[in-house]
Amino acid sequence: MSHRHGPRRGPRADMVPEIAAAVGFVSSLLRTRGCVSEQQLQVFSGALREALAEHYKHHWFPEKPFKGSGYRCIRINHKMDPIISKAASQIGLSLPQLYQLLPSELTLWVDPYEVSYRIGEDGSICVLYEATKPPSSYGMLTCKNQMMLGRTSPSKNYIMTVSS
Repeated sequence: MSHRHGPRRGPRADMVPEIAAAVGFVSSLLRTRGCVSEQQLQVFSGALREALAEHYKHHWFPEKPFKGSGYRCIRINHKMDPIISKAASQIGLSLPQLYQLLPSELTLWVDPYEVSYRIGEDGSICVLYEATKPPSSYGMLTCKNQMMLGRTSPSKNYIMTVSS
């Protein structure tokens, strides 16, 4: 394995966009209720990001994106996911408060190249983050791919046109 691609190519560097998408989503759920300050949200996001990176460290297989998916899944099923409650305790949110702020049924799948969620047991699955899976290079994004990915995903534009 050559290290020509720059120093930060360990498994942790590769999980960054997926974890960021998951953390951003949970934070946005807390933000919508308006009970949590921006400063608290930043502390919460940082704590959740670190906890997830630690939790996924040995369970992240870009070449087999769905391996370990159940282990990485974040789940609230009338029972709070321990990783979320731990991060929330850093900003003084109690379990009852969390239950009020977050959906009582939430499943968040954090897999290499794709982060998706479902609210409610029968809800539809929505994709939060999607990256193109490289056929052979195992998660090495070339500059060209990054340019093509850009910042807008087609699914977002699709939602915009439907709601107008």
